[in-house]
Amino acid sequence: MFKGFTRYQAFVVLLLAFLQFSVVVDFMMLSPLGALLLHELHITPAQFGLVVSVYAFSAGAAGFLTAGFADRFDRRNLLLFFYAGFVLGTFLCGIAPDYPTLLGARIVTGLFGGVIGSISYAIIADLFPMSMRGRVMGVVQTSFAASQVLGIPVGLFLSDKWGWHMPFLVVAGIAALVGILAFAKLRPIDGHLHTHVRRHPLVHLWAIASKPRHLVGFSATILLTTGGFMLMPFGSAFSVNNLGIEYSKLPLVYMATGACSLIAGPWLGRLGDRVGKFPVFVWSTLATIALVLVYTRLGITPLWGVILVNIVLFAAINGRIVSASALNSGVPEPADRGGYMSVNSSIQQISGGVASMAAGMIVVQTSEKAPLANYPLLGVIVAVSMVATILLMRRVNQLVLPQERPVA
Repeated sequence: MFKGFTRYQAFVVLLLAFLQFSVVVDFMMLSPLGALLLHELHITPAQFGLVVSVYAFSAGAAGFLTAGFADRFDRRNLLLFFYAGFVLGTFLCGIAPDYPTLLGARIVTGLFGGVIGSISYAIIADLFPMSMRGRVMGVVQTSFAASQVLGIPVGLFLSDKWGWHMPFLVVAGIAALVGILAFAKLRPIDGHLHTHVRRHPLVHLWAIASKPRHLVGFSATILLTTGGFMLMPFGSAFSVNNLGIEYSKLPLVYMATGACSLIAGPWLGRLGDRVGKFPVFVWSTLATIALVLVYTRLGITPLWGVILVNIVLFAAINGRIVSASALNSGVPEPADRGGYMSVNSSIQQISGGVASMAAGMIVVQTSEKAPLANYPLLGVIVAVSMVATILLMRRVNQLVLPQERPVA
């Protein structure tokens, strides 16, 4: 997996993967906890969609605020600052007594946690050439799979035994330990400071947001985000109420899907480095479109069938995420990389918030145990957005192609 990497490079990749793991678990827990929160907090699908979207909106705002000065500081220090805030926000979620307080805690978590991914990707682009980024992104993106294999099932177990607060408290504790490790072992990452031209943060932000090649990457991000944020928040509720899966069996679905994704992500990353990241993106997207159209139309389905569909679907989604992330990392110049990643993260989060709110208004549930209606409509919307994304990612590929040197 780390052939050709130095020991420190391998450490950085694993550390960033662990950081991402804690952030992803915090965010993704809301999906499997959705069925429980709808019942225990006596909220509607629209209110639950708001819990997801406020994180996205606050993360988007934080990204824009950070973009103007993100390239002025050592990326290590910036990462540690926002990670500390993320730990605080997650802890607040763990002690929230009611829905309004949980909503406020998610805002705090989003303000800090939503920027961590963009800083991590800037670090990756600083330390690794394009010819290695497929493998790096493949490993870092396993944080999503690991959250399904370990984080989400454990979160479901903890919530079943001790209530929905406990998963957040456990994540906050683990995240604090990971933060201490990062503080102790991560070296300064300040090479970009030698080429950065100091200017007013608003001027720097405008320069980043208005550059034509950046606009292409931002446009692709908007469409890339639509699918996941429309379908994912209601994944557990759809599995329980539409597919007929018992709530206690959901951990099996997430564990099996995540275990296969742990293998698929790095393998697809290496494949992208060898044959090109755009071809991997195209074929993964076409497979995802077909599977989404099938999945959103399923009725009562055996557990093994749900697991099989989820395994193939998430493998295809992994191919899209890994290849798109690697390609997008090549759009900005080093001096603009931190700001670009911050703006890109903001656009991703805001687009996701809009998508979650839209999904919450489209999906209808007449009672707590009734099936979710209009889910097939979401599938069609997601499929159309994915077709358009292929066209935009083709343009991104043309911009970064000079950096691409497929490896054997």
